[in-house]
Amino acid sequence: MSAPKLKILLASPRGFCAGVTRAVQIVSTALKKFGTPVYVRHEIVHNKYVVQTLADQGAVFVNELDEVPDGAVVIFSAHGVPVSVIEEANRRRLTTIDATCPLVEKVHREARKNLENGRKTLLIGHKGHPEVIGTMGQIPADEIKLVSSVADIDTIPAEWADKLGYVTQTTLSLDETAELLQALKSSFPAIVKPNQNDICYATTNRQRAVKAIAGQCDLLMVIGAPNSSNSKRLVEVAKDAGCPRSVLVQRAADINLNDLSEVKTLGITAGASAPEILVKEVIGTLSEHFDITLSEHTETEEKVSFPLPASLRE
Repeated sequence: MSAPKLKILLASPRGFCAGVTRAVQIVSTALKKFGTPVYVRHEIVHNKYVVQTLADQGAVFVNELDEVPDGAVVIFSAHGVPVSVIEEANRRRLTTIDATCPLVEKVHREARKNLENGRKTLLIGHKGHPEVIGTMGQIPADEIKLVSSVADIDTIPAEWADKLGYVTQTTLSLDETAELLQALKSSFPAIVKPNQNDICYATTNRQRAVKAIAGQCDLLMVIGAPNSSNSKRLVEVAKDAGCPRSVLVQRAADINLNDLSEVKTLGITAGASAPEILVKEVIGTLSEHFDITLSEHTETEEKVSFPLPASLRE
């Protein structure tokens, strides 16, 4: 009996962005330079496969600095850390390497600039996300407020009205954020925006690529972690762009073949912290059960790269 036919549409760009590529390279390079163990505070990026691969090379992942022995090398994750964490590391004279994505660092600078110019900061983002915690920790707590929905606008203190600026988490949905920003500007016409859009190029490009193929797919599969903000946004973007169903899977083992029984065209993309090897793994698994035809839709070419920290370039 012949295998059922399945057309696979690959969205491009997908997978690793420049910030994630740099963060992973930082851990690998630090292990070569300093030897094992090298400690990493939190997951370097939100992907179990990547974290396990680096752990196998000798990286030790910890939740907080009190788990790091004195004199050790510690790397801060791509999501960024509060200033208090950097100060604690300096107090303990740990050797620190900062893998914070340069685009997240830009958001940090904007928050500090608001403070210097006498403005309060509104951070548009998702409560509890490491990037949000890092940005909130750049300036005093009474100078910044998290706004996650239009309803939160009503909780902004009235006395902030004439001295407001905003920044955003880098991995949000463009459409969802546009709606919130419109409401914010209606309530506070004088609010100061960042010099450039904070939602990063990679998040934007991956969402646009999904929008371009969503209407042609019966199901769109996003390869990524359940704690990855940009991956979860891709699932939502696919639905909003006209795909009947979209799912998040971490890797091939998570695929429920029953979900594909009525699917003729399957879209596949990967979040910014999911490596291409997992995309190949998924396609390989599907090819064992289906007669697949593979085509790729490229929405834009990405040529962005970020250099390693100076301490690792020697």
